[in-house]
Amino acid sequence: MTRTTLTFLGAAGTVTGSKFLLGVGSRTILVDAGMFQGVKNLRERNWAPFPIDPRSISAILLTHAHMDHSGYLPRLVKQGFSGPIWATDGTIALTEVILRDAAHIQEQDAKDAAKGGYSKHVTPEPLYTIDDVEQTLSLFRFIDFHTDLDLGDGIQARYVRSGHILGSASIRVTTPDTEVVFSGDLGRADHPVLRKREIPQGAPTILIESTYGDREHPEWADQAHEEFAEAIRRTVKRGGSILIPAFAVDRTEVLLKTLADMKTAKRIPDLPIYVNSPMGMRALAIYQSAEQRDELREELQGADFAGLAKIREVTSVADSIKLNRPKEPSIIISSSGMATAGRVVHHLEHMLPDARNTVIFTGYQAMGTRGRALLDGATQVKMFGRYIPVNAEVLLDDGFSVHGDASDLLDWLEALRPTPKVVFCVHGEDGAPELAKRIRAELGIVAVVPKQGEKVLL
Repeated sequence: MTRTTLTFLGAAGTVTGSKFLLGVGSRTILVDAGMFQGVKNLRERNWAPFPIDPRSISAILLTHAHMDHSGYLPRLVKQGFSGPIWATDGTIALTEVILRDAAHIQEQDAKDAAKGGYSKHVTPEPLYTIDDVEQTLSLFRFIDFHTDLDLGDGIQARYVRSGHILGSASIRVTTPDTEVVFSGDLGRADHPVLRKREIPQGAPTILIESTYGDREHPEWADQAHEEFAEAIRRTVKRGGSILIPAFAVDRTEVLLKTLADMKTAKRIPDLPIYVNSPMGMRALAIYQSAEQRDELREELQGADFAGLAKIREVTSVADSIKLNRPKEPSIIISSSGMATAGRVVHHLEHMLPDARNTVIFTGYQAMGTRGRALLDGATQVKMFGRYIPVNAEVLLDDGFSVHGDASDLLDWLEALRPTPKVVFCVHGEDGAPELAKRIRAELGIVAVVPKQGEKVLL
């Protein structure tokens, strides 16, 4: 009899690099193909040979578009993968934007490192190129929510909304001998922009993300983010500007809606809001497109929920450089959210030394990232081969996160029918063991934090 196995190739003890390999007889199905980010030893995993021959992977099931779930796809294709990549319409649209941007950044960083001489490699190379991305995009196949996907040999998959970002899904996979649910990233019980998450049919084995498995979010409220609003007000009073590193997909959309609402309520001054993230603006256009309208909350469908008319889009490199030293107090939203790459790094280089400025992070900062270093009180940070003094105010408003907190995760898990027999807590750092402890204590279910490379029999 065929026995299904599961191997944890990423997001085991870390919040990045999500990759879960199902083995069903001679078939292998990969759920997510995320890039490792953060500390050096994690990033180096992206360059290591894949544990199995990518040509042997039958198909890839993608839960959503974020880099830590999709960013390794072109590298797999570069190594020979040529099968179908199944995803929802929203995920396909956003992944196209994200992967093209990632390839562009990597190619540019390799050129800059070669020119600047701060790479240890004689000829710095990108992890993958735009050509690899284009080849990857040709492999995408659309699957709708609530539709049975026949993968052959008695293997089926079904996607339901996870309420995290546009197109995001939890995936239930049925094999000849068992069933398993991959939560993907789970949204909060009530997303400010998207329709609510759904509960899939349960299974004996569950993989649940645990990014915020050790903490609770503040409740959404009319006066929420008051510390955020107050930081903007005091920064303007001292003549400085506010830099917000933000994930281009979903976080930028939620931020823009919040800032528009704050302006309307006169909680913050009517100062310019620049979005210096071409990827963020492309993602916003996808969110507001007619094709994705059904994914939004009913009251936002067809609406300019982000107050787009008030936003100043930055497109050219020249205009981006000008924003390094704004002529007047301004809000600058730029990716990436953990300040690891992209235009935000150049803004940090110029804005961190000025004590009038403020840098506000709006989400989880993984260990080893520049964002984590700044929040941990670094007095200088290294970028572009040299150290930059940190004199600007730095703070975190974690209330913007659309990852479910510990209670959200437990509620989702408790609602599954039938009740799971074993739960693997993945995609978490400190949150994973804490969530596992609560699952065992409160739900009486076996809960495990898997190790990188661990293989289990389902």
